[in-house]
Amino acid sequence: MENQKPPLPALKGIFFVTGTDTEVGKTWVSCRLLERAREAGLSCYGLKPIAAGCEETPEGWRNDDALQLMAASSVTLPYELVNPVALKAPVAPHIAAQKEGKAITLSRLVGYVRGALSAHKADLILIEGAGGWRVPLNDREMLSGLASALELPVIQVVGMKLGCINHALLTAEAIEKDGLHYAGTMANCFGEMDVQEENLLTLRQHLPGAFALV
Repeated sequence: MENQKPPLPALKGIFFVTGTDTEVGKTWVSCRLLERAREAGLSCYGLKPIAAGCEETPEGWRNDDALQLMAASSVTLPYELVNPVALKAPVAPHIAAQKEGKAITLSRLVGYVRGALSAHKADLILIEGAGGWRVPLNDREMLSGLASALELPVIQVVGMKLGCINHALLTAEAIEKDGLHYAGTMANCFGEMDVQEENLLTLRQHLPGAFALV
């Protein structure tokens, strides 16, 4: 089955990567896109501005998603630049921040990302979100505001499981209603799913833009 999957594109530009839910494979897909860019001779790196769920190491608190992005990137960046907000508990970011007595603001995240983008150029840069599109940062701001503030095209990752069609269509609709360019969907087939091909066909029929199966 793996040999039947179409090759991933070698993208160029800066993209925000969101998911239709948590645990749908945003990091896995982002790493594959970065690896494809490297194979095509492009410079690339990924950022994970905010991550909830970290382990303590001799170098400090580290998130596995951020470490995977660093390993897949061709441009070497310090961890603190890749993941400036590293929260310990593997829960929603605003709740994890509350537990640690931290205040997370959209302007702070925008500043971190703009600093990285201005200091480090590359052919492909992926900025990975946390969870889905409407993830709260605090009681009035959403992480989706980061993509809006930076005016980035958005790639959504959908995990092929029961309910994926509804989640994917609603996420794409929300992205476009926020005034952003929906750049396409990456369908992540991470397990066995009944009538998977029929679900993929439905997604292709209803979602605009590029569509890739990984």
